Amino acid sequence: MSNTRQSVHECPKLPSPITTLAYEFSHGHIISQHLHPEDQVVYACRGVMTVRTRQGTWVVPAQRAVWIPAKTPHSIVMSGAVSMRTLYLRPRMVRGLPRTCCVLNVSPLLQELILHACRSPHLDRRSRQKARLIDFLIDQLETVKTVPLQLPTPSDPRAARVAEILYKGPSDFTSLEAVCEKVGASKRTIERIFQQEMNLSLGKWRQQLRLMRSLELLAAGEKITNAAMEAGYSTPSAFIAMFRRTLGVTPRRYFETAPQRA
Repeated sequence: MSNTRQSVHECPKLPSPITTLAYEFSHGHIISQHLHPEDQVVYACRGVMTVRTRQGTWVVPAQRAVWIPAKTPHSIVMSGAVSMRTLYLRPRMVRGLPRTCCVLNVSPLLQELILHACRSPHLDRRSRQKARLIDFLIDQLETVKTVPLQLPTPSDPRAARVAEILYKGPSDFTSLEAVCEKVGASKRTIERIFQQEMNLSLGKWRQQLRLMRSLELLAAGEKITNAAMEAGYSTPSAFIAMFRRTLGVTPRRYFETAPQRA
């Protein structure tokens, strides 16, 4: 589930206050674990990205971005064809966002600013136009809302093992009691650890895992019924209801209205 045993490639420091990258990836492409000296905003115009760090997993569908603070080792897996747009910002240019990863709700204005910025590889204040663009970007990032598409990783070895078992088999309907028994702990003990470390019940963690897995499957082209079953939902209607509660729309509507490649 984690990449903690892999070596971490450290990318060189970039010269500009904001550096941009626009890239196209095919389904299944993996960017191996690495880190940057800069803060990052990673946005997909199309497709779904799964970002993994030692602290957890973040699923980033279209209309969302992931905030990755400087020096955070991370890897990225693509689900579906992904059009990625990335901003690399000098550390702490944006003070309104946390020093931990989170998923950002990209407004139409912020989307257009990101796409416009990515037409230029470097942004600095020597150009009045680019200086204004930097200020607009920072202003929008300071006020952006986060969304609950995170799957935190527990540090306790027993809880981490339970999380790993569930992560490898989201469609497995084995009871949580039975999963906890496999690691030599009671469900009550594991529940307490999850609440203490992540302020999340074991059942809610499993729900979040299934929702995130379904996003990856839908982005890869699976039909709603197949995605629901493979992600561990008992019925497609249960999946659609959970999807709507979390993201505000049905899966079909969500992927129909997702922005197209820019």
